[in-house]
Amino acid sequence: MNRTTESPGYPIRPLLKWVGGKRQLLPHLRRFYPPVFNRYIEPFFGSGAVFFDLCSAGRLRDRESVLIDSNADLIGCYETVRTRPDDVAAALDHLAAAHARDGDAQYYAVRDGLFNPTRDRLRAADGRIAYTPELAAMLIYLNRTGFNGLYRVNSRGGFNVPAGRYTQPKIVDRAKLARVAEALAGANVKLVCGSFDMVETIAARGDFVYFDPPYAAVSRTANFTSYTGPRFSATDQERLQRLATRLADRGCLVLLSNSTADQITQLYERNAEAQAAGLRAVRVPARRAINSNAARRGSVAEYLISNVDPVLL
Repeated sequence: MNRTTESPGYPIRPLLKWVGGKRQLLPHLRRFYPPVFNRYIEPFFGSGAVFFDLCSAGRLRDRESVLIDSNADLIGCYETVRTRPDDVAAALDHLAAAHARDGDAQYYAVRDGLFNPTRDRLRAADGRIAYTPELAAMLIYLNRTGFNGLYRVNSRGGFNVPAGRYTQPKIVDRAKLARVAEALAGANVKLVCGSFDMVETIAARGDFVYFDPPYAAVSRTANFTSYTGPRFSATDQERLQRLATRLADRGCLVLLSNSTADQITQLYERNAEAQAAGLRAVRVPARRAINSNAARRGSVAEYLISNVDPVLL
């Protein structure tokens, strides 16, 4: 197993804001990073906070990483940033200049007149999108200037997030873009557009697998599981639990984050198969950044579920 720990010497932070992004939870997640592992596999890549954190620590140098997400926009954007970061940055410069002049009008012009039509034109029959640097820049621009950094589509697949309330959004960050591109450009990094289920055919004993699914709703008004398109249902949570249990039985090093909804308690804390596989659920404090009721934003408990013995604080 690979023990390389050489750090690149600088932090690599996520390029995109993303619902459920894990930057604020990293101090707790790091306790469950296994000291030794083979490949790193992340089936719900999203903003990639854990991947970039491991990169920053030098934990993934000369080690294969498989990054999977079902969101075709996300994977298409990352693929383009990886191969053509300078072209993406140049396109972002133009969008930032136009936004400085026209603000919300520019946002809606890009969203409705450019981004959605271009996505439709470049979308293949299998749903994947052949991203260009201009389209990647549009997604980054909309992410930096849209409401709360949400990614949301309507029933026809059109991106429909409204403009955010920012006075001086930081649209172009060339240093961050370059670092993300460098991290993704490694010969051992694979970006895959697909379902989390495919990890079963990939993961082997000694691999570190981190699952960060759309969280189970703790109430009827707290359901954000449909922001990437098809809803991540209670049945999907059950499928994920069975998969995580099988991987733990296989000898994979599993880490999973989720809400403390009753369903998740039943699936992990009170499930004999999960317990027998060595999966243990630990509650940790986290901050909820998105809620329609501002009074309900703040500290909440979340689950970290793993068969890795945590480092004691």
